[in-house]
Amino acid sequence: MAKFCPSMMCVDFSRLAEEISALEQAGADMFHIDVMDGNFVPNFALGTEDIKAISKLAGIPYDVHLMVSSPDNYIEPFARLGCSIIYVHAEAPVHLHRTLTRIRASGSQVGVALNPGTPLSVIEEVLTDIDVVLMMSVDPGFAGQPFIPGTLDKIRRLSAMIKVRGATTEIAIDGAISPTVVGQLADEVSYFVLGTAGLFNDKGNYSESIARLRALTN
Repeated sequence: MAKFCPSMMCVDFSRLAEEISALEQAGADMFHIDVMDGNFVPNFALGTEDIKAISKLAGIPYDVHLMVSSPDNYIEPFARLGCSIIYVHAEAPVHLHRTLTRIRASGSQVGVALNPGTPLSVIEEVLTDIDVVLMMSVDPGFAGQPFIPGTLDKIRRLSAMIKVRGATTEIAIDGAISPTVVGQLADEVSYFVLGTAGLFNDKGNYSESIARLRALTN
């Protein structure tokens, strides 16, 4: 069954406890925490103190998406903060396999994120070492971008690659995830990261939005 993961960069941090409580009551499955260093992506976002605050309040799991140039420096610290999945970008480490091994050793699940312009061949040789591939359907760094249509075919090709390799790897998607996208990818995607397109908008409350999306995957 697909899991719905609110992006914590979209919540109102001045009301963090209320936001977390409302999202959990609405049926959120996992919180998605973006960490940005202003180098790998042209923006700064959540850091260790933010994750500590979330960890004290969250009653559901949370992952971390490292949009940073030197992800190896952050694996152990974020694993100690209880992150269930640690995503690193395939484009960032010099030695991807070594980085994935470090995540596994940290006790977190191994996640790899792919930018829209990055070919699937980059992860083909390490696919069986990855628990979850996070497909970016926008260029990373900012909320509110339009969905990149070519992501649909890319995810279906990844799904086929996983089957051919006999891997147990799951697929996540992040970026402009609307009800339309959820309906189109319900059979391939295990984790939908929700931002402004599908959850944090003025079209209804959190419970209504997540219930509407979940119905599309049943």
